Amino acid sequence: MVSQQLEKQGIERFLPLVKRTRQWSDRTKEVELPVFSGYCFVRMVFSSAARMRVLQTHGVAGFVGPNGLGAAIPDSEIQDVRTLLASSVPFEEHSFLRVGQRVRIRGGSLDGVEGILSSHEDDQSLVVSVDLIQRSLSVRIQGYEVEPA
Repeated sequence: MVSQQLEKQGIERFLPLVKRTRQWSDRTKEVELPVFSGYCFVRMVFSSAARMRVLQTHGVAGFVGPNGLGAAIPDSEIQDVRTLLASSVPFEEHSFLRVGQRVRIRGGSLDGVEGILSSHEDDQSLVVSVDLIQRSLSVRIQGYEVEPA
């Protein structure tokens, strides 16, 4: 709803969506859900007027950042999320991590995607994070070549 309203106002926005199958008592349906529930990203020139246009949009709770003023998310983090979603590689939401080695995937459909290398038993995953909102996605990287970022 917020994303549609921002679009109508001509505000550049990005709402990452994922298709998930949902089961109800009488049917099963594939639905699109936000990857980061409760977050819609906007790209804007920081000014009082632009900020107010966003804040006055029905459903917007505020900006994320120091003192609620908002902060820029690096383009590379948004692009990494876009690449992950476009690749159709299965992923799952992952708890936000600050520790671990930052790595970059080399080759394949995820070439250039950077994140934190995570390992659980013999299963290695790449955690792609959006630092400002402390949200992450985890994708299995078995078979991908990774290098230090």
